[in-house]
Amino acid sequence: MKRHALLIIDMINALDFAQGAKLLASARPAAQRIARLKARLKPRGVPVVYVNDNYGQWRSDFRQVVAQCAQDASLGAPLVRLLHPEDDDFFVLKPERSGFHDTPLRLLLDRLGADTLILTGIALDVCVLATATDAGMHGYRLFVPSDCVASETPGRKQASLKLLRDSLHVDTRASRAITLR
Repeated sequence: MKRHALLIIDMINALDFAQGAKLLASARPAAQRIARLKARLKPRGVPVVYVNDNYGQWRSDFRQVVAQCAQDASLGAPLVRLLHPEDDDFFVLKPERSGFHDTPLRLLLDRLGADTLILTGIALDVCVLATATDAGMHGYRLFVPSDCVASETPGRKQASLKLLRDSLHVDTRASRAITLR
């Protein structure tokens, strides 16, 4: 039997960079669909893991990152409101693009018994793609639902989805097509 895990990558984000507003425009609809996917999968026993940048704050913790990104002045606050972590969700702070690079993510997924990952989040062409590449090398079966990821431009999103499908053999169908078997 396959054991799934839902990874929400970098959606707890202040978006405080030059293209932040541009990314927010595509991230907001993705966040709405991620929230619906989480609401559908979590009651069926699928663990949720927030895989998030530590923003170079080596003494921060995840709750501190959430609080900072949720502030009204934060451009990313709407994303945090849609996807606010629940007490029983897991989290991994990452120092680099991939959620696996120098983090305990693989150990956590092993403890959860996960062999199939559903990767969602931003930016598809950077952190989601890096995490998907590493996950594939670790032997995980992968879904990257096309409606639950965002990039700064539609072209970058489409190119990344094509790369995931053609080179890494990742299932990129929309989230509604994900069934637990």
